[in-house]
Amino acid sequence: MADGFDLRDEPWIPVCWVDGASTWVGLRELFHKAHEIADLELPVPPAASGLVRILAAMTARIARDEQGVGLDDGDTAEEITEWIDLRGRILAGRCFRPRAVDAYLDEEVPVGSLNLFDPVRPFLQDRRLRAECVDAQGAPNPSGVNKLVFGRPTGVNGAVLFGHFTDGDPVSVTAAEAAWHLIAQLYYGPSGQCTPRRITEVRAGSTDAGPLRKAVSFHAWAPDLFTSLVLAVPVPDRGVDAEVSDECPWEAPAPADPLAAPAEPAWPGRLLTGRFRHSVLLVPSENRTAVVDAYVTWSTHEPRHTVWDPYVILDRDREGQLRVREADGRRAVWRDVDALLLMDGSHSTVRPPSLNHLPPPLRSRLSVRAYGFHQDGKQTDTTWFEATTPPVLQWQEEADPLMARHLARCHEAAEDVGARLDYAARLAWKVATDAGVAADAKVKLDRRRPGPWAEVASRRYWPAAEREFWRMATPQRCDNPPLLPLIEAALVALDEAIGPVNRADIRVARARNRARAALRALLRAAA
Repeated sequence: MADGFDLRDEPWIPVCWVDGASTWVGLRELFHKAHEIADLELPVPPAASGLVRILAAMTARIARDEQGVGLDDGDTAEEITEWIDLRGRILAGRCFRPRAVDAYLDEEVPVGSLNLFDPVRPFLQDRRLRAECVDAQGAPNPSGVNKLVFGRPTGVNGAVLFGHFTDGDPVSVTAAEAAWHLIAQLYYGPSGQCTPRRITEVRAGSTDAGPLRKAVSFHAWAPDLFTSLVLAVPVPDRGVDAEVSDECPWEAPAPADPLAAPAEPAWPGRLLTGRFRHSVLLVPSENRTAVVDAYVTWSTHEPRHTVWDPYVILDRDREGQLRVREADGRRAVWRDVDALLLMDGSHSTVRPPSLNHLPPPLRSRLSVRAYGFHQDGKQTDTTWFEATTPPVLQWQEEADPLMARHLARCHEAAEDVGARLDYAARLAWKVATDAGVAADAKVKLDRRRPGPWAEVASRRYWPAAEREFWRMATPQRCDNPPLLPLIEAALVALDEAIGPVNRADIRVARARNRARAALRALLRAAA
C-alpha cells in the first residue's frame, strides 16, 4: 500500500457472487473467479459502463482455448466464422485459465501501469499533468477532487446532486471510488472549459466530450460474469488488419503524445479503450488510501476517428445519416428492445454489433444490460441509470422472427398510444378551460400551453404500458393485437390525470369524453 494502490490485487470492484453474497475484488480475483461471480455492483453506472469495456479488452488478451489461441488473435479474426468457433471453445471451458490471467497481469502489462498511484505510469493517467497544468506563476493548478467526482458541484453554480460539497472545503474519496470516477470521466467527461494545460506557448483550456457522452450502451448479460465478459468482446470487423498494433493505454510504454494524431482505434483494445479526449492525474493522500485532489484536462485536440462504439444503437435520421441513440432518464429500457432484436435492414436502426452472432445455445439465458447517462453535449449532467431486461435475446429476429416482430409491434403500439394520450390530455385541458372552442370540430392546440394533465397522464401511462408490454412478451400472445390493453392503460392514466373532483364539472366531463374518444379512435384506425 505504501507504493500505491495496485488494481490487480486491491479490492476495488464491487461484485455479487452466484450464491447472492457481495464483496469487493481486484482484477486478479475477478478474472480467476469470474465464473463464480453473477454481476458487477458498481453504484456509478457510467463507471460500470467504462469498466465493462476495459474488462472486455482485457478478456480479449486473457481468454484462450486449449491450444493457447486468444480472442485477440489477428489471424483468427480475419475470418469471422473461425473467430466465432474460437469463442465457442473458450465458452465451453467455462472459466478463464488462471495461468493466462496471471501471465497477462504480471508479465504482459508494463510494471506499474495497473497501479492507481504509480509514480511513473499510473493507471489511465498522465503524470505530465503535474508540470503542465500550472498557473501563470508556474505553480501547480489542479482541478480539485470535486471536478473528478461525478455528482459533486464545481465552481459557484454547480448543482448539488449527491451531497453538499464545496471547492473551498473538498472531501477526499477512497482510492476505489476514485478509480470509478477516473473511468467515468474518461468515457463520459464534459466538453468545454477545463483546467488549462501548457505544452507549447499556448495554454489551452478546453476539451472535447468523452467518447460515450450522452450515450446509452447495451450489453449481452449472462447469469455469470465469465460468459458476460467473453460475449462483451466485440466480433471483429471484416476489415480487421492483423498487422496493426493494438495497445490499450495501460499496455503502452508511455502516454500518447497530445499534439500528435490519435492512433487508429484498432480492434479490439483501442476500439474499446483508446478514444479518450480527457487526461487525468489523481493526487493521493499520504498513505495512498484516498484521493485528495485531481487534475482533469484535455488529452488531444486532434480530430476524432470515425468509428462507432460496438455497444450503442444507431438511429437513421431523415437524411439517412447514422446517429448514436442518446440516453434519456425518462425513457425505460423496454422501449429499446425492438432495436436490440431486429436485424439491420429490417428497421430504421442499427443493432449494437456486440449483440450480433450470439451463441444459439446461450440465447435463452441472455438478458440485456443497459448503462446510460442522461447529459447534454457540454457540461450538464442530469441522471444516470442501469437496467437489465428479462432474457429477451432468445427472440432476436434471426432466431425467432415472429416474436421479434411481435415485440416490435407492441413497442410501436405503445409509442402510438403514448403520443395520442399526450394529444388527448392537451385537448381535454383546452376544451375544459376555453369555452370558445368547446363546440369546434377541430381544436388548435398550443404546445407552449399544454396544461397540467398531459404530463401527469404520461407519468401514469408509461409504467402501465411497460407492464402490458411484458405481459404481451410471450409466444402464447404472439398473435394478439397489442392496441387494446395499451389504450385501456391510457384511458386509466387520462382519468387519473384529470382527477375525480374535476370530472364532476360538466365542462370537464365533456372534455374528458372527447379526449377518450380521441384515444379510442386508434382502434378504429387500426381496424
